[in-house]
Amino acid sequence: MQGLFATLDDKQPKWKLGESSIGTNPGLGFRPISNNTKEGSLIWYNLHNSTTSQQWINLVEEFLQPYNANQSGKNFAECTFESPPEEGKVCKTTSDHFGPCTPQNKYGYNSPSPCVFLKLNRIIDWTPRVFNFSQAGMPPELADYVDNLNATNSTERMVWVSCNGVTPIDKEHIKGFNYSPRGFASYYYPYKNVDNYLSPIVAVQIVDVTPNVVIQVECRAWADNIKYVGGSLNRAGSVTFEIQVDKIPVNSTTGVKSPMASAYKDKMPSTSAVEAPTTVSAVLNASVVGSTTA
Repeated sequence: MQGLFATLDDKQPKWKLGESSIGTNPGLGFRPISNNTKEGSLIWYNLHNSTTSQQWINLVEEFLQPYNANQSGKNFAECTFESPPEEGKVCKTTSDHFGPCTPQNKYGYNSPSPCVFLKLNRIIDWTPRVFNFSQAGMPPELADYVDNLNATNSTERMVWVSCNGVTPIDKEHIKGFNYSPRGFASYYYPYKNVDNYLSPIVAVQIVDVTPNVVIQVECRAWADNIKYVGGSLNRAGSVTFEIQVDKIPVNSTTGVKSPMASAYKDKMPSTSAVEAPTTVSAVLNASVVGSTTA
């Protein structure tokens, strides 16, 4: 056993990329995620009760703690597309480039425009093959952005990110998305498991969510070597989550409505014998039916 451990590298696994169980296709993750496992990927808060918003603000600030720490000295470097990090160095990755998704704005959780934060899973030695031209299926605003960079000979190279509602109904309930920055900068790759490395983050503001409706959102990463598979099975290169922004006055006798009950209880007739949904999937199924009549 001692001989086996002697052959292991503390920084580099024996098998990487295609030889490893992780593979070569990085997954996309999001934050914040509720500590309540019953809520799954649902982000819910009530604009009439600051307590429900504060839990998400706290989760975001906890997630961003490493990015807000001092990044001077050590092996940190100021990176640009023309100046990637030298060997043994890591790029500074701070939280001062997130557009409207700031602590001053409560990360949007005091409004109908909350922010989520996306990052790619780490795969040692993986390097993105970025798109320098628009691709089929790209949202028009992203396609225009990428083509404009190419037309102006820009050196900006990123794993691009786009988000949208999952269904036509979901899309109707969102005004748009703001991205800060527009993707994951190429100079953060390849990941080498160097000390102090922080994954790049994209802050996404979901603009003007229709209140009192559960909305499914899908975000995906764009690169030539990121395979995209949507849907609920065998998902790849993308992530799906749910947003529900309630705008319901809090009843002083009952307190804050639960995220599961609030989705459709108010839409049910008072004489209905149907109980409020008690799972995220039940809420989603109910919301699709209810939102068509809203």
